[in-house]
Amino acid sequence: MHPLLQPIDLRGLRCPNRVFMAPLTRQRAARPEGVVGELQAEHYAQRASFGLLISEATQISPEGKGYPRTPGIHDPAHVAGWKLVTDRVHAAGGRIFLQLWHVGRVSHPHHQPGGQAPVSCVAKASIAQISILHPDGRREMVPAGMPRALETHEMPRVVSDYAHAAANAKAAGFDGVEVHGANSYLINQFLSGSLNTRTDAWGGSIGNRLRLLLEATDAAAKAFGHARVGVRLSPMGSVKDLPIAPDDRDLMLRAAQELGDRGCAYLHLYNHHFGTAGWDGPFDRALAEGMKANFRGPVVLNGYARDVDAAVRDVRDGLGDAVAFGKLAISNPDLPERLRDGTALAEWNDQLFYGDGPAGYNDYPRALAAAV
Repeated sequence: MHPLLQPIDLRGLRCPNRVFMAPLTRQRAARPEGVVGELQAEHYAQRASFGLLISEATQISPEGKGYPRTPGIHDPAHVAGWKLVTDRVHAAGGRIFLQLWHVGRVSHPHHQPGGQAPVSCVAKASIAQISILHPDGRREMVPAGMPRALETHEMPRVVSDYAHAAANAKAAGFDGVEVHGANSYLINQFLSGSLNTRTDAWGGSIGNRLRLLLEATDAAAKAFGHARVGVRLSPMGSVKDLPIAPDDRDLMLRAAQELGDRGCAYLHLYNHHFGTAGWDGPFDRALAEGMKANFRGPVVLNGYARDVDAAVRDVRDGLGDAVAFGKLAISNPDLPERLRDGTALAEWNDQLFYGDGPAGYNDYPRALAAAV
């Protein structure tokens, strides 16, 4: 049997294979803004044979938004929309987690309630370019807005937003949630030793910088229990502008330990081209091995693009237990079956990653259908 097609148990949730669908922002929650519907229900149901589907990043609050047409999970309309998705996935035999997302400073006043400034751990702007969608449909890339630092008294409210979003995900029928602590977004900003220079209990030391991650995880667990809460981290560097600090490595090892002690469903590790090199530096194999050992539970690897052989190698070598594929999941809704049958993998069209409609989203054929 193909190594990625063996079943895996995520702290009690049995998945039929180790081919997971990575969280993929597609910017199609358009009518009304932030609400998913039949388009997304079809998309995820097409991929129900994956061991686990991890939803596109979904903002926990209006403040958490940083991209146009991204979905939310903070009001009843969002819950109703996502319930269409989970019902279809479950009817097709699948399992699906919702990724809980707050972008922090990777945003712009255009996306914020009342045009307010984005928030972060400190008042320092990201170098990211932010996509703005104008009423006439024109897209524009603009510099990220200058954030304001969250006040100490606001931090419990942010944690409460994670709890509220997880409770809504439960009501929407999800099997669990994934806390997004990676890729330079809010939790990653608090984790960063190069950015988080706060002098209160939410910054500075490793323990203080870990606080938002751990409290958000515990907040999500109020709805699901820790065994149905996964966590995504990017231990070898951000995809944008959080340079690695001297103690970030120790922080990541401790994060894995703390999350493992809680019995979280899985630890999801992002690294661009996992096993070769990250965006901000070389792949740290010892760190990957250390986090796996410290977590003492299922580790999901992500960042292989189309390199399935590298993914298989890293699972066989013990770096992880499952692999979350992104772009291959876009273009191969039947990826587990293709791996089983040795069928050629379809290429994706990156010009249609973002849009408004089924093109490049729900129109990738299954191998069997393509052969007919």
